[in-house]
Amino acid sequence: MIASNGILRVAGGASSVLVGVYIADLAARGFNMGAGLVGTLAAMSFGAELAGAVPLGVLSDAVSARALMTGGALLAALATLLFGITHETSIFLISRALEGLAAAASVPALLAHLTDATARDDTLRARAMSYFELSLLAGLALGGIVGSQLWSSLGTGAFAALAGLYVLGAVLMFAGGAGSRRPKGADVWQGLMRSLATPALQRLAPIWLCMNAIIGLWLGPTLYFLLTRRSDGTQLLDGLLAGNPSGLGWLLFVYALVFGSGVLVWSRVLPRVDLRRALRVCLFAMLGVSAGLLLLNHMSGQPLALRWLLTGVIAALIMIESGFTPAALSLLAGAVGPETGRGAAMGIYSFLLSLGALGGSVLAAIAGRWLAIDGLTYATLGLALLALALLPRLAVRGEGLASHRDGRGVLLPRRDE
Repeated sequence: MIASNGILRVAGGASSVLVGVYIADLAARGFNMGAGLVGTLAAMSFGAELAGAVPLGVLSDAVSARALMTGGALLAALATLLFGITHETSIFLISRALEGLAAAASVPALLAHLTDATARDDTLRARAMSYFELSLLAGLALGGIVGSQLWSSLGTGAFAALAGLYVLGAVLMFAGGAGSRRPKGADVWQGLMRSLATPALQRLAPIWLCMNAIIGLWLGPTLYFLLTRRSDGTQLLDGLLAGNPSGLGWLLFVYALVFGSGVLVWSRVLPRVDLRRALRVCLFAMLGVSAGLLLLNHMSGQPLALRWLLTGVIAALIMIESGFTPAALSLLAGAVGPETGRGAAMGIYSFLLSLGALGGSVLAAIAGRWLAIDGLTYATLGLALLALALLPRLAVRGEGLASHRDGRGVLLPRRDE
C-alpha cells in the first residue's frame, strides 16, 4: 500500500510537469494558450480534490476502501490519458478535475485502511504513518524528474506512459488492500457526525491548518518565482537560482532527501515517545529553521564556510521538524480507531491539508511581494508560534488518547479512562 501510494504521488508530480510543458508546446505551435490556462488547470485539480475529500472520505466508510483506492488510481490513469490526446480546453479542464477527484478518493481511503490495519499495534501505526509521509515526499523528489524525462523521450506519448504508471499503482493498491472490507452495518452519516465530534480532531484541526499553510508558503509557485527571478541582491536567497533555473529541481530533490531522512528516524522514535511532546519538539525545530533562514538570507558578505555551516544546522533542524505529520496522523488514528467514521475523519484531515495549503499559497503571494524570502520566513514564524500556542489544547484528559507506555514502548490507557 505504501509503495503504491508512492507511485501515485510520483505520477501526480510528473502529471503537473507534463501539463505545463504540453501547454507551452501547444502555445509555441500557435494555439491560443498560456500561463493563465495553466493556472486555471492547477486550480481546477486542486479545487476538485478539496471539494471531494470529505464526501469521498465518508464514502470509504460505506464501501470497501480497497475498491475506492483502486478506482481512484484508475480514474487518474484515464484522466491523464485523456489530456494527452486532445487540444480542447474544455477536455483539459475535465481531465484535471477528474485527476483531483482521483486524489481525493485515494488518500482518505488509504489512511482509513492504515488505521484499520494498525489498530492493535501502535508501533506499527507510527511507522506506517511515517512511511506514508515518505511516499508523499517521493512525489516531490521524483515527480518533476520523471515528468521531464518522459517528455524528453516520448513527447505527447509521455501521457500514455504516465497512465501506465497509474495503472501499476492501481494494481498494487488492489493487491495491498486485500484485507480491506466495508464495515458491517455502517451508517456513514453517523460516522461523519462521530468524526466531527472527535475531540482530537477538533483540537488538532487549527494546528493542522497552520502547518499546512506553512507547506503552502514554501512548496508553492511563489518560492520558485523568488528563487529564479533577477533581484537587487539585498537578500542572499532572493534570486539565488536566477542564472540556473534548472537547479530548482535538484534543490527540491535535496530537500526531499533531508526531510525524508528525518522521517525515517522519526519512524523509529515515535513509537517510544509521547506524541504531543513530539509535536512540540517539531514546532520548536521549525522556529529554529525560520531563525536560521533569516540569518542565512542576510549573510551575503560572510565567509562561504560560515554560510555552509549554518546551512548544515538548518538541514538538521528540518530533519527534526519532519516528524510533525507522522505524529499528527498517529494521534488522530489512535483517537478515531477502526470504527465507522475513520474514513470521514481522514477525509476531513485531507480537506484541512488542502485548505491550509491554499491559504498558505495566498499568504506567500502577499508576504513574498512585501518582503521576498524574508516575508515567507516571517509568516512561517507567526504560524509556528500560533500552532505552539494551540498545542496545549491537545493535552485535555479523557478523550481516549494514550498518555504513557510500557517498557517496550507500547501505548497503555490511563487509569481514569
